[in-house]
Amino acid sequence: MTKAYAEHYLATADGPRVHYRVYEPQGQAAGAPALCLPGLTRNERDFEELAPMIARLGRRVVVATPRGRGLSDPDSQPERYAPPVYVGDVLALLDALAIERAVFIGTSMGGLMTMIAAASAPQRLAGAVLNDVGPEIDPVGLARIRSYAGVPKTASAWAEAGALCRDINGSAFPDEGGDFWETFARRIFRETGPGRLELDYDPRIAGTVAEGPAPDLWPLFDALKPIPTLAIRGAISDVLMTSTLAEMQQRKPNLTTASVPRVGHAPFMTEPAAWAALSAFLGQVP
Repeated sequence: MTKAYAEHYLATADGPRVHYRVYEPQGQAAGAPALCLPGLTRNERDFEELAPMIARLGRRVVVATPRGRGLSDPDSQPERYAPPVYVGDVLALLDALAIERAVFIGTSMGGLMTMIAAASAPQRLAGAVLNDVGPEIDPVGLARIRSYAGVPKTASAWAEAGALCRDINGSAFPDEGGDFWETFARRIFRETGPGRLELDYDPRIAGTVAEGPAPDLWPLFDALKPIPTLAIRGAISDVLMTSTLAEMQQRKPNLTTASVPRVGHAPFMTEPAAWAALSAFLGQVP
């Protein structure tokens, strides 16, 4: 079966290679390319359903996996596992692909990367999509993320890996059953040997969410004021608080928002409510 994408690597300035996928636009090309950025422990496979949907709208889609995840190289210096470093990598990737402007679509940490990019290189953003993240993180969700990020987990079969995923993320997808969880597992685990599955990231990336005072991220969000922006929230999210979303709307009155029923952190954006909002938003961004 022919893949819908091409796979490539970019050698970063300080060594690790960043893996990325490119989905070419289907039909008549329309608008700036989309750059998809995953969450803290995730990789390009989170967008394996969404990216082709966006490509069918006529946009080229680039899905980048930050260093230390998936097929991207781990970093020998874990202090470089930090969103500003990841942003430098993706801006270099856009340069390598001769993409002047893109619609940044970021889930969780990918959304934080989007805000950092808006503050450091606003001319590169044709639009921004913040998927279940904002400039403040609900302490409940942050504690949950800290409880599992960087903790090694292994399984001997995909069904077992799916059960592990359900144990951690079940509250975010209360209506989903077995097939969903095995698919979920195949996105975040990798086979490392016969009958052995492991999480597909360097556990040292968890330093990003280490205990300590949270920085003030509101100036980063404010950098999005001149940039068309869509904020998607899982209706039962424990990461993006309704109070934070309300403040985001107050600071940026033209912010477009969408809520995904019966989904927590984080929507895959293929859900009907999320896709309706995202496709409409992309239809308005050149």
